[in-house]
Amino acid sequence: MRVQRREKGSSITRVLEIIETVSLAERPLSPAELGFLLDIPKPSIHRLIQLLEADNYVQINMRGLLVPGDRMHSIALGVLHSSRFKALRQAILKNLAHTIGETCGIAIPDGIEMIYYDRVQTNWPLRVHLPIGSHTPSWCTASGKLYLSSLPTERRLRIIDKLPFDQLTRNTLTESDLLENELLKIQKCELGTDNEEFIDGMVACSVPIKDQDGRLFACLFTHAPVIRKDLNELLTFEPILRHSAIELGGLLKE
Repeated sequence: MRVQRREKGSSITRVLEIIETVSLAERPLSPAELGFLLDIPKPSIHRLIQLLEADNYVQINMRGLLVPGDRMHSIALGVLHSSRFKALRQAILKNLAHTIGETCGIAIPDGIEMIYYDRVQTNWPLRVHLPIGSHTPSWCTASGKLYLSSLPTERRLRIIDKLPFDQLTRNTLTESDLLENELLKIQKCELGTDNEEFIDGMVACSVPIKDQDGRLFACLFTHAPVIRKDLNELLTFEPILRHSAIELGGLLKE
């Protein structure tokens, strides 16, 4: 019994190490790479990966590499939503929304989409309603384009090559070259914009929320109907957006 408990504990530790490593990896890893990084024998790493894949904690992409599965995403979102920083996060967003006079929120990347993770709505009767948990495309939203611009060039170009480029509005960019040029501009200023590219009559801008290593892990955005604010008017609030993004990023360091 003593030996069985030790083996069980070792397996649990290895499973958690696999989940942690896959979640933190900047690129998808092969099973062989993962086994090497964690010093797990080949038969064991394949067995554990099969178990995690069956339970949807990890997925194997078309290139045979490991990426986070739906249940891993759910755990991450659950931890963030129930974190001790929720009240502080909401206070920052409420103050920002009050100052700008428009809806403000946080979006996080999820594959080729962005998820509306949190937001505080404006009190205006006319507003764009995108509830928490909404999935939005990356190629035509302020936060999505900001996220894509932060990726390494090779990875970004591979993603762009696979995007569906649906024409959602008259301003939606539907050619990969045009989007890449836009992303290079965003990369320099770290400011994403949406000039009626996702929804007709809506403009938005977004700045990065960075982790302790200076990497983008979420985007802070604000959006407005154009009959109330055009994109240039919205961009005048860039300084306070960046200040709030720094505050939100600082919550991770406490």
